[in-house]
Amino acid sequence: MMQSLWVKKNDLARTQWRDSDQPALATGEILLEIEKYALTANNITYAVVGDGFGYWNFFPTGDAKWGIVPVWGFARVVASDHPDIAVGERVYGYLPMASHLQVTPVNVQDGGFVDGAAHRQGLAIIYNQYQRLGTEAGAHEAERAIFQPLFTTSFLIEHFMRSNDWFGAEALVMTSASSKTALGLAMVAKNLSPQIRRIGLTSAGNKGFVEGTGLYDEVLDYDDLASADAGRATVSVDFAGNGSLLGDIHRHWGNNLKFSSLVGATHVEERGGANDLQGPKPELFFAPTAAESLIKEIGPAAFRARVDEQFAAFVKGASAYLTIEEVAGPEALQSAYLAMLANEVAPSRGLICHMEQADP
Repeated sequence: MMQSLWVKKNDLARTQWRDSDQPALATGEILLEIEKYALTANNITYAVVGDGFGYWNFFPTGDAKWGIVPVWGFARVVASDHPDIAVGERVYGYLPMASHLQVTPVNVQDGGFVDGAAHRQGLAIIYNQYQRLGTEAGAHEAERAIFQPLFTTSFLIEHFMRSNDWFGAEALVMTSASSKTALGLAMVAKNLSPQIRRIGLTSAGNKGFVEGTGLYDEVLDYDDLASADAGRATVSVDFAGNGSLLGDIHRHWGNNLKFSSLVGATHVEERGGANDLQGPKPELFFAPTAAESLIKEIGPAAFRARVDEQFAAFVKGASAYLTIEEVAGPEALQSAYLAMLANEVAPSRGLICHMEQADP
């Protein structure tokens, strides 16, 4: 028997576990049993914009009103009708909030494969790739599941800015500075563009946490935005999706705001209060498109190597301010999802979810 957590698309707080029979495998298919996955605010974004950006299409339920939220994590092959993939092998990649996933591996190589299932054709390739891990658990898997998908976005933003000479700016201002993607961007910029001053904007309650990471040159709570130095040429990266805040940033820096980037999946028109902004027109940064472009330019191996080099440094530092929490069993997973949806999970907590509860 398999289980999956269904979410009502137009009411994300309505959830229910659904049971289904284990499928018969066709030639070339494998069945993955999901071991653990990370639960972050990024997963809530997938649900919020699931229709507009196709996130509901990766793991369809067959019911147009209900969807399964995608997550990133680890799974083990428990059945295989593929000649090159054995039972017992582990993989890392894009998974459903569920106990199992049936996939059709294509382009199988030593390091990974792509899910060639018919319903995933035309969807962003970065979400259809799975890394092969052998049979044993590796180091820092929890941090990898929590941060790596978001960190790739962080890496790509810095690469985009640096490739454009930071649009002539001397400083970078980031909203939602406590978010995992912002933390990743701050670290990559610190390492690869140390001449750029990193300014983090956050809530008053999270200011101490953000300062404690040591990744920012300056941390301000949102009410103190007016105290930021507006005389320095600056670029902004908005992770918050708050149109009023974005308007404040544009007004404060005025002509010294050289570029305005929206990260996530909401256009400026959907960020209430962000119309008729002063300065540059905000541009949406969509990581899958940026990743595909860079992979075509330098190749998948070089792309992965560059990301992994920065990610290893990030993980080494993250242990100082992140507490990993294990969540196990369907009821606890459902509660964790609802807590994340309600923004009740502190940024210092990293949730790793297991379908099965540990034996007492």
